[in-house]
Amino acid sequence: MGGRRSEEGGTIGCTAPNRYLAVMKFKKILAWGGGVIVIAGIGIQFIPVDRTNPPITATIEAPPEVMTILRRACFDCHSNETVWPWYSYVAPVSWLVASDVDEGREELNFSQWDAYSPDRCAHKIKECGEEVAEGEMPLWFYLPTHPEAQLTQTDVKTIVDWSKN
Repeated sequence: MGGRRSEEGGTIGCTAPNRYLAVMKFKKILAWGGGVIVIAGIGIQFIPVDRTNPPITATIEAPPEVMTILRRACFDCHSNETVWPWYSYVAPVSWLVASDVDEGREELNFSQWDAYSPDRCAHKIKECGEEVAEGEMPLWFYLPTHPEAQLTQTDVKTIVDWSKN
């Protein structure tokens, strides 16, 4: 039991005491590894993440039905009116959320509409319609945690029609 027999009659390989020692060593390694992961998980919570909402300098002007859709589905990432959910305070998810909001604001910021020239505003509105029509916005990974941002066919038509005017 536990190994093959040697010519002298003893066993070669793992014996019950050796197996016990190997299992105990493995458990010790797992405990240390788990401890390191827990300590690292706590430690990364202290890495600061910028979750500020800068001042609003000028908000886009659009018909009320369009503004309702934009506020519900777009403003969290594309304005300075982000509502930071609880998980945006837990690393490493907080890093991803902050990065996505920064990227969204950089691409299009409805709260700094005055930073765009009239031609640029028209282009941004046209892009909004195209992105929504193609199903590119809102982003697929945003929707599970923000089901209210899911656009209906009516919402899509409203945004597309607005973007063509």
